Amino acid sequence: MVETVAIDVVETEPVADVVEVADVAESVEAVETADGVADDGALAESDPGRESGPESEPEPESEPQPESEPKPESESEPEASADESATASSAVDADTEAAESTPDAEAADAEAADTAAEADAAEGTQDTGTQDTGTQDTEAQDTGTQDTAPEAPAATPAKPMAVALHGVTKSFGDTHAVDGIDLEVPAGSFYGIVGPNGAGKTTTLSIMAGLLKPDSGAVSIGGIDALAEPDKAKRLMGILPDRLRTFDRLTGRQLLYYFGILRGLEPAVVESRSADLARAFDLSDSLGRVVADFSVGMTKKLLLAGALIHSPRVLVLDEPFESVDPTSSAVILDILGTYVEHGGTVVLSSHGMALVERVCSRVAVIVSGQVLAEGTIDEVRGGLTLEERFVELSGGLSDVEGLEWLHTFSD
Repeated sequence: MVETVAIDVVETEPVADVVEVADVAESVEAVETADGVADDGALAESDPGRESGPESEPEPESEPQPESEPKPESESEPEASADESATASSAVDADTEAAESTPDAEAADAEAADTAAEADAAEGTQDTGTQDTGTQDTEAQDTGTQDTAPEAPAATPAKPMAVALHGVTKSFGDTHAVDGIDLEVPAGSFYGIVGPNGAGKTTTLSIMAGLLKPDSGAVSIGGIDALAEPDKAKRLMGILPDRLRTFDRLTGRQLLYYFGILRGLEPAVVESRSADLARAFDLSDSLGRVVADFSVGMTKKLLLAGALIHSPRVLVLDEPFESVDPTSSAVILDILGTYVEHGGTVVLSSHGMALVERVCSRVAVIVSGQVLAEGTIDEVRGGLTLEERFVELSGGLSDVEGLEWLHTFSD
C-alpha cells in the first residue's frame, strides 16, 4: 500500500501544473526582466533549489524495482517517497502562489509606474511653479524698479476755450475797426478788454456776440463755429451791448418776461427768475414802471438781468458798470464772481483800469484794432499798474501845449 500511494502522488496532475506554472513564470520573468522585479527572490525563498533562470522540467522518477528479498530497512523507502512527495507538493504550492501573486505584482508594478509618473509630474509642476515664482519675482523686481523711479509730472490738461477769435477783421469804409485780432478766452475766466476810445473794443465784442459779421476770420463760442451756426452759438451767450435800444414802452416785468420767453423758458420759470433777479439788482419796486422812466443805471441793471435770465455759459458785457452807482456795481461784481466760480465765463470791456485789475484774471489791451498785449494781469502790466501800462501801450499822454489861452477867462 505504501508503494501505491507513492506512485499515485508522483503521477497526479499537479506535476503537469508545475510545468505550466513554470512556463507562465518564464513569460513573466521575460517581461519584467528590465524592471528588476523581486518576484524571483520570492520564488527563490519558497524553493531554494530553484534558480533565477528558466526552470528545467523535473525528470520522471524511475519506477521502483521489486526487490528480491525483503529487507528490514524497507520502511526507509516509503519515508523517502513521502519526502519526495512533500517536496513536489511544496513546489506546486510555491509555483501556484507565484502564479497567483503575478497579477498582484503586475498591479503593484503598474501602481509603482503611476506613482513614478505622478512624482515626475509633481516635480515638473514644482519646477514650473519655481519658474513662475521666479518670473513673478522678476516682475516684482521690475515693478519695484518702476516704483522707485521718479515719476514724470502729469501734464496739466488745457482748459477748453469758451471764446476764440482768429484773424478777425472788420472795416467801415476806410476805417479798419478790427485789424486781424486773435483772442482766446478760457472757460471759467473773468476776461477784460481795455483800450482807448475808438480802439475797436465794441466792434470786437459785437462780432463775438454775433451782432456783426466779420469781413474775415473765424469765431467760435464753446467750440461751435459762430459763423456757420450762429443760432446755436447764441444760445450759449448772454449779451449786454452798449447803447442797445430796447422796448422801453414795456414795464420792467414785461421786458424780463419777454427775454425769458425768447430764450425758450417756461412762463412759471420766467416769473420765478425775474423775481430773483429783481431782488438781487434792487429793482423789485421798479418792475411795474415802464422802462422809459428808468434811469440809465437802472436800465443797465435791468438789461443785465435779462442777459442772465436763461443762465448762459458765456456773458459778453460791453461797459456793464457805466453809469452804475458803486453799491450796485459791488452787487453786480459779487453776482458775476459767483457765476465764474461755478464755471461761467465773463468777457467785458471797461475803462475802469482799477476795476479790471481787481476782478479780471486775464486782460487784453486793444489799440487801433490790434491786440498789443494779452495774458494775465501780472503778465500784461509788467511791474507797472495796469493804467500805467495801458497809457504806455496806447501812445502815452497827448501834447497839451498850445492851450495857454485856457488859462485866461473870457470875462
